[in-house]
Amino acid sequence: MTLSPPRRRRIVIPGGTGHVGGALARAFFEAGDDVVVLSRTPRALPWRSVVWDARSRGEWTSELDGADAVINLTGRSVDCRYGDANRREILSSRIESTRVVGEAIASVRRPPRVWLQAATATIYAHRYDAPNDEARGLLGGTEVDAPETWRFSIDVATAWERALREAVTPDTRKVALRSAIMMSPEPGGAFDVLLKLVRRGLGGHAGDGRQFVSWIHVDDFVAAVRWLIARDDLSGPVNLASPNPVPNAAFMRELRRAWGAPFGLPATPAMLEIGAFFLRTETELILKSRRVVPGRLLDSGFAFAFPTWPKAANDLCRRWRAARGLRRSA
Repeated sequence: MTLSPPRRRRIVIPGGTGHVGGALARAFFEAGDDVVVLSRTPRALPWRSVVWDARSRGEWTSELDGADAVINLTGRSVDCRYGDANRREILSSRIESTRVVGEAIASVRRPPRVWLQAATATIYAHRYDAPNDEARGLLGGTEVDAPETWRFSIDVATAWERALREAVTPDTRKVALRSAIMMSPEPGGAFDVLLKLVRRGLGGHAGDGRQFVSWIHVDDFVAAVRWLIARDDLSGPVNLASPNPVPNAAFMRELRRAWGAPFGLPATPAMLEIGAFFLRTETELILKSRRVVPGRLLDSGFAFAFPTWPKAANDLCRRWRAARGLRRSA
């Protein structure tokens, strides 16, 4: 018996030129899929890149006709100061792109089977006492001690998911990817930034170190996205996070251990505020306790390759060194 080769799928990724989009596009492309990235500024890539403005329908809409999956990652980076102009752009870039993707899906003759929409684990409350899953997690915004900038992030996350829910796509399953921080050895991502601190002797705990860090290894992130595309029984919010979030102090300690760094200077909240000001970012990215667990993924049978941070940190450090031709002592 001759087995026919697997069918080549078309995966459309609006906003797929960033760190997360690049990881997904590369994985699908290497698997033989037809990958189409929608970008305001297309560039030379191994996969196809098509122009869109993330606000209105255009010629790019035809790429969705007959596509197997759409993974919308569009949104202005939150790694900035939350001034009025940045706030408007952070919110509008997410809402407008989600709205127009929904309109495009509804307009094509053969709509995609599934729409995976970027969301964020930041939607959950700042807490230490219990983990947040999709069924019992506490949504944020009402914490007594939460700074105003944290409430802004909750408002954005809530509006983002509302735009997805309100999109009328009866023939397309919708999934909100409440993603934790994706850890990848590629340049420019969160792991690269954290490792830079460790390599410079600055990789101690941030603040009091009690705040939980929710994270997911890039391999598990890609595998979870594949899983969600394949599973017709999963829709709505899904947490993409390791099942084992850890306090910041333990997180940084294990990263130092994986790298072989003997010490790391801690950073007080005041130091972080000063650093964030000069780096044009917000301390929320470091100080908010994100204790998020992937209830729905685990219940559906998904198995993590890197469920614990020590295993993930060792793998990421090894791959970071290998990609740069460095030895263990570097």
